[in-house]
Amino acid sequence: MRDNPVKKRLAAGDTSVGTMAMEFSSSGMPRLAATAGADFIIYDMEHTAWSIQTVRGLLAANAGINIVPIVRIPTAEYHFAARVMDAGAMGLMVPMVNDVAQAQQIVDACKYPPEGNRGAGFSIAHDDYVPDDVAPIMKQANEQGLVILQIESPTGVANARQIAAIDGVDVLWIGHFDLTNFMGIPGQFDHPDYHAAIDTVLDACEREGKVAGQLGGTVEECVKLLERGFRAVAYGLDLDLYRRSLSNGLEDIHRHRAINAHSV
Repeated sequence: MRDNPVKKRLAAGDTSVGTMAMEFSSSGMPRLAATAGADFIIYDMEHTAWSIQTVRGLLAANAGINIVPIVRIPTAEYHFAARVMDAGAMGLMVPMVNDVAQAQQIVDACKYPPEGNRGAGFSIAHDDYVPDDVAPIMKQANEQGLVILQIESPTGVANARQIAAIDGVDVLWIGHFDLTNFMGIPGQFDHPDYHAAIDTVLDACEREGKVAGQLGGTVEECVKLLERGFRAVAYGLDLDLYRRSLSNGLEDIHRHRAINAHSV
């Protein structure tokens, strides 16, 4: 397993900014994101029809590229976590984490013994198919793998500090839409109760020495998140970035045509 510069940067108290993909499964995606300057790319299995085979291809396309591949699995089950890690994911994001038991189960699935119960599979994708002494491979995998748990409900918020206190948890990631949905204030990101929940999670991360993360749909949103204390931020979903860029370009073209037509 390669060194994980995102985990190293976050552990040093710095920030990391990446992006998220859930529509375009092209093998060029990781290289495009890396060329654009993203620190990491999150491949989403929760809200897509992507299979493990699709994700495996995307992870293979990360080889030799200076970008950290992370996979959001559909649910907190061992077979999802272990398989994407074996396929080469350097980070795992898990949705809907509500309590300590769930969080510990996820950490255990991501870590080899004695830190967890991840099953042994070596000389495969996650260790670049290189036969070697398994002890240092296990140690490096345990050290370099990034564990991101999503807080997306009032229960998760209430248990945020206990979840953050677990060894092996690196990031608490706010699922902002789901959190407002389950709070009964869907999409009301200016609601004082939502901001209070965010403050609770940020405080939990600060007290336990962990990182708070969130997706920002726009540059302005990402800047506000960083200013508020989030240190792991994903800028946009692939489909939103494409749609917005295309829309802006087309609007400019039509505006230019209208101006020229008017001036004739």
